[in-house]
Amino acid sequence: MESQQIERKKSFGKEVIISLVAFANTEGGTVVVGVDDHGVPCGLYIGPETIQRCLNDIKVATYPQIIPKATVEESDGKQVLLFQINEYPVKPVSYKNRYYKRVHNSNHLLTLEEIVDLQQQSLSVSFDAYPSLTQLNDLNADLIERFFERVNNRGRVALRDDMSTNLAKLKLLRDGNVTLAAQFLFGIPDCHIRIGRFKSEATIIDDNVVRGPLMLAVEEALTFIKRHINLSYHFDGGIERKERWQYPLEALRELLLNSVVHRDYKNASDVVVKIFDDRVLFSNPGKLYGNLRVSDLERDDYVSSIRNRLLAEAFYLMGDIERYGTGFVRIREYLRDYPELKLKIEEIGDFFTVELRHSPPISPPISPPISPPISTVTDLERRLLEVLLENPAASSSDLAKELSMSRDTVKEYLVRLKKKGLLVREGSARAGRWLVTETGQRLFFDG
Repeated sequence: MESQQIERKKSFGKEVIISLVAFANTEGGTVVVGVDDHGVPCGLYIGPETIQRCLNDIKVATYPQIIPKATVEESDGKQVLLFQINEYPVKPVSYKNRYYKRVHNSNHLLTLEEIVDLQQQSLSVSFDAYPSLTQLNDLNADLIERFFERVNNRGRVALRDDMSTNLAKLKLLRDGNVTLAAQFLFGIPDCHIRIGRFKSEATIIDDNVVRGPLMLAVEEALTFIKRHINLSYHFDGGIERKERWQYPLEALRELLLNSVVHRDYKNASDVVVKIFDDRVLFSNPGKLYGNLRVSDLERDDYVSSIRNRLLAEAFYLMGDIERYGTGFVRIREYLRDYPELKLKIEEIGDFFTVELRHSPPISPPISPPISPPISTVTDLERRLLEVLLENPAASSSDLAKELSMSRDTVKEYLVRLKKKGLLVREGSARAGRWLVTETGQRLFFDG
């Protein structure tokens, strides 16, 4: 039987070379020439120049040129020719300017995105290392300083007081240019986290689009999820009651981090999180990177390939990621205390999806959702309130400049704070002012 690393052909021709190219671009493999699809030898004449002629044809038709190992074997009294090729270090390899990969037991043409990914892997360059059109003064300076503080507190690398020097040391600034990773972390990414609470596939109860820097986006998305999942309490014989969320918060956080760190940022689609009564679904653009397969993630010894190296390094230095390639190992550990939850990992189209589902479905819900305390506002919302406490007459343009974000984003956060009862508008849109409510002020004076 043909497989991920075995191909059988009756005679030598272009299909043999295509298979060798596909193997070179994937995990390597062997093409057996002189047998039928079932592995039965059909006979092959191998003269003194046969092997050299075949190798020359392979060399001429491929770029970079590949030269497989060729050997002759005898099976059932008939000669067969074996071509063996390892995964090629410089990828992608082409056959007459066409690129192939091996998927199970067949060869598939690579898409343009896959060709770019292979080139980046081969050169050890990740997409987030490319320069951004964003300028350094467009980034959120306060957020960068908080990032430096967290990195220094973790002790994994020592940073100085100079912002540009630190960013350059972490490769977030290259030749004076802001990288895409820096834009994603401290500026406004071109794509966002779209998150919603659904009663059914067609009925949405609440939704939000997180447009902020990734350093804040994960916490804001997690706050939204906590608002829409159940929290119950129980006693284990001690004095204090124990709280138990419907899903382990550590696993949800890990899945959010996985979505923003490993997604394909060349794809303009948003990360999507859907919360249902009995399940949470995470979906992010981009299939698994490199040669990683869904089946690999089900084992604890899988070796990951990092699509966005600088983002992964940044979250590692802050302590959000403990070690590369162990995310799903930790998720399974978090789920040990939740035997009622089932983890499902899939690739659907160009998206990678992870689902946490109650099995059997919970009916009725384990407890009514508990409204979160007002202290669950995000860091960005808290900073916005703080600015308005000092300057109630600040315009949206003033706030955008102060917080290093767009006016549209500021307006969206102002609406959100009004809905939470933390902010009210007094007077006209042009001549009025913002008042932080007593509830909002308690965030600062009581905490």
